[in-house]
Amino acid sequence: MARGGQGLARVAVVVRAGAAPMWWLGVCAAGIGVLLPGLTGRRIGVLAGAALFLVTAAAVAYRRRGRYGALMRGAARAGKHDVLQDRAVTVRNWRREHRWWLLLAFVAALGSGFAVPVAGGMLLAGAGVGLWLKSAWIGRRERAEEALLWVRVDWLTAGGRPAGKAVRSYRGTGIAAGDAAPGGARRRADALV
Repeated sequence: MARGGQGLARVAVVVRAGAAPMWWLGVCAAGIGVLLPGLTGRRIGVLAGAALFLVTAAAVAYRRRGRYGALMRGAARAGKHDVLQDRAVTVRNWRREHRWWLLLAFVAALGSGFAVPVAGGMLLAGAGVGLWLKSAWIGRRERAEEALLWVRVDWLTAGGRPAGKAVRSYRGTGIAAGDAAPGGARRRADALV
């Protein structure tokens, strides 16, 4: 990097990176759990799973919003020597760093199916939906402020949390910077032109 520039990753992309794997692993675990009778029976397992899905999605979506808000309000302008990380690189790095946790969560969700069918998978899927909701909330804030939020890559290496203790501030750029739309989704091809 040139003269004091920092590597920056999109905050919304980091938040959103775990959503798809958690959702699909949760759906697979729940689908397998339906085939298991479990200790409680399928009906109770499905009802418990639905409740866990809703509670987990809401808890993940609203967790640490105060910290995110404080970091958003204090965002400094990114410098001309800062290097903006591509969306695909950010997603790949997050998933590589968390692959064992995702695998462990999937195994735990499958194992819980022997006691309460479906519930563990629905909990994992709810966490994925909660991350999507949180990234959508960040995207709405980015659109309202007309500024994309970025976090230093070296601060993410301590757990990959964009609002963790290691993160002291965010950087901001114009709404057209980078290859991800507000909220962390892929930017449509016609928007890149």
